[in-house]
Amino acid sequence: MELKDKTILVTGSTDGVGRVVAERLGGAGARVLVHGRDATRGKAVVAATEAKGAKAEFLAADLASLAEVRRLAEAVRARTDRLDILINNAGVGTGGQGAKRQVSADGYELRFAVNYLAGFLLTSELLPLLNASAPARIVNVASAGQQAIDFDDVMLTHGYSGVRAYCQSKLAQILFTIDLAEQLDGTGVTVNALHPASYMDTTMVRQAGVTPWSSVETGADAILNLVTSPALEGCSGRYFDGQRETRADAQAYDEEARRRLRAISLELTGQSSATSREQHS
Repeated sequence: MELKDKTILVTGSTDGVGRVVAERLGGAGARVLVHGRDATRGKAVVAATEAKGAKAEFLAADLASLAEVRRLAEAVRARTDRLDILINNAGVGTGGQGAKRQVSADGYELRFAVNYLAGFLLTSELLPLLNASAPARIVNVASAGQQAIDFDDVMLTHGYSGVRAYCQSKLAQILFTIDLAEQLDGTGVTVNALHPASYMDTTMVRQAGVTPWSSVETGADAILNLVTSPALEGCSGRYFDGQRETRADAQAYDEEARRRLRAISLELTGQSSATSREQHS
């Protein structure tokens, strides 16, 4: 995909791999919508991107609140009549040893809310723009750390651990990717997920008490591959480890599990199935 003059939203792009991706996209001539919670860091990314001769703008939102997710989508719609690429990158890490169960502004388990549910809602809100801009691409930044969703305890009220919560939320992203790809078939909008790199040198990894052993540049290469690779034109519903297509956890390919997750997600975000179908068409 030629990036010059394309409009791209990158969530979680004021730090880590998201920041590298945003700045590289700007360097390629794209108009970048930078997202994060910290305005000071956001303005720094915008300045660095604009220094490359690109257009960039910072949009603040805390994805631990569904109301803020909707506000972010509204801010995007107010600024552009097209969206060529959406990169759902924002996320919360495992929290390291002894991480306590936390909840979002809406009362949902925090990692499920931020890592998965926010991207689910944001994508749904922005699908009309993506459809109008087809061919368009959605990239979900997931992880090789995956654990099957316990549909009897999605919010992990029993036996909680930060690692379990993180891995469940990341697998949910992949189920969503495959499910959405089927719904978008024939629209010209594709969606793929990836594990960019293992234990990148990011704040998230360091906060988990892990010594980084991959660079954010390696992770950015993998994300940008899904954004730009001509070999992936028309390819959708795939999962990649770095730049290599591979298989996710078996639950991702369970049609009933995907249906259950979709139903739960629509309910938790206050969307109806009919509204969802309209956005996808």
